[in-house]
Amino acid sequence: MKDIIQQLIQQAIDNMISSEVLPSIALPAIKVERTRDSSHGDLACNIALALAKSSGLAPRELAALICENLPDNELVLSTDIAGPGFINFFLVKTTQTDVVLNIIEQGERFGQNQNGHDSKGQPKAVQVEFVSANPTGPLHVGHGRGAAVGDSICRLLSASGWNVTREFYYNDAGQQINNLAASVQSRCQGIGPNDPQWPEDGYRGEYITELAAYYMAGKMVNGIAGLADADNHSAIRDYAVAYLRNEQDIDLQAFRVEFDVFSLESDLYTDGKVESTVKTLIANGFTYESEGALWLKTTEFGDDKDRVMRKSDGGYTYFVPDVAYHLEKWQRGFTTVINEQGADHHSTITRVRAGLQALQVGIPQGWPDYVLHQMVTVMRDGEEVKISKRAGSYVTLSDLIEQVGCDTTRYFLVARRADSQLTFDIDLALQKTNDNPVFYIQYAHARVCSVMRQAADKSLPFDLTLGKANLELLVTDTELALLKTLAAYPDCVANSARDFAPHNIASYLRDLAANLHAWYASGSQQKEWQLLVADDKLRNARLTLAEASRQVIENGLNLLGVSAPTKM
Repeated sequence: MKDIIQQLIQQAIDNMISSEVLPSIALPAIKVERTRDSSHGDLACNIALALAKSSGLAPRELAALICENLPDNELVLSTDIAGPGFINFFLVKTTQTDVVLNIIEQGERFGQNQNGHDSKGQPKAVQVEFVSANPTGPLHVGHGRGAAVGDSICRLLSASGWNVTREFYYNDAGQQINNLAASVQSRCQGIGPNDPQWPEDGYRGEYITELAAYYMAGKMVNGIAGLADADNHSAIRDYAVAYLRNEQDIDLQAFRVEFDVFSLESDLYTDGKVESTVKTLIANGFTYESEGALWLKTTEFGDDKDRVMRKSDGGYTYFVPDVAYHLEKWQRGFTTVINEQGADHHSTITRVRAGLQALQVGIPQGWPDYVLHQMVTVMRDGEEVKISKRAGSYVTLSDLIEQVGCDTTRYFLVARRADSQLTFDIDLALQKTNDNPVFYIQYAHARVCSVMRQAADKSLPFDLTLGKANLELLVTDTELALLKTLAAYPDCVANSARDFAPHNIASYLRDLAANLHAWYASGSQQKEWQLLVADDKLRNARLTLAEASRQVIENGLNLLGVSAPTKM
């Protein structure tokens, strides 16, 4: 409908130019948006404001001329000029019910689009890297937020026609892995965290004790057997990484998150890709040596100071393998890459992009894209929860899933903008009331399923054909509000995918559930919904609207990786 209104406006302006009512002017993109308030019509456009200066007319005067010159059509009931020159469009009732027909016809495909297709109609490739936790311990709640946001972004991009590759990058090299191996080895040797011999930066969680016990028992993990040799540091290191990678995989499976590709930092070293990247940067003239270290001239690419690449001890700083890794992404053909990471990665963005530019291989400025999520504070009984018994120093993702379930955990972690701080209230997450948004939305879906069962029990079966033929009977205020919200769903999906903003889907679903519950309440008499009226035409029209609403709730929840229960 927005496209049709845009075309009508385009024709009106073209006619005004050809009849010399307007001078020949360059026409900007015509933006038609849905109104928030139904009293302002169904759709609105600001084109008169955008063209006022070049046309030499006042915005309201130009808006009036555009309205007068709209081609004859059967869609626009009336127009209205609001404020400084906005054009509001009031559509005929039948256009409002068209969305129901579209939903019923398209089912789970409703809301999907082809914005991710190229000019030949083929899906474009996009790689999304997310979670990418160091294999040094169980996934914490921050990793969980990254998993929920990253996975939802992937689902949104897939719904927008992209060919999505989901990737997990393991930082299985460097000092943190050395600390992990030293911690496990100490446990294997009977040394505890309170012993003076315990590694200064060692990990103290109970999972280290469990890991050491598995190794000393010779148990097999991911194809690697424990050698039960407390003095074999190399074997302990390999076993510890394999053990914790397996633990993280189990947590991700419980969280309904899957990956297509797993990449290892260690491979970048063993395959010579880090060294090759450094040689290219040196050859391109973007490095220099000072104080025994090798520096990258990141200031030439917008950084506030140059950065050390290779330290005086010969080891590389952490952003160097990241440059090599992203070069590999580019070489794999991913011209669109999105990294979903914690806010602590903010400082690395400039230097990674600088390194990629300095390679001079055609990578555009500003590549890759980043979505950074802020910290999560977990609350219970009004107090912050900071530790778990198993991890020792933080709340694990598995803790949350065990306490409140996967659905609630996923929704809560994605419900706010990724770059805003998030408070996860366990008490609220456990409530089965309208205050809990997950319960509120899922109950709306289950409520429609319940009504359908009631209809069958009352020998009032749902006749979809009859319902589709009588949608013009949907005229109450709550029905019209519900229709308008349903019509906004495709735009919400497209915009959320474009902005990498799954929290907008979470917000939309709350609004849709509120409209559905309001419709239910408005027809309630003696606890029986008037949807099940005796009139066959009206009843089936309303059941068709209810089914369309249920379908959109299911579609939206699926984009967030949340289930749509039929009973609650």
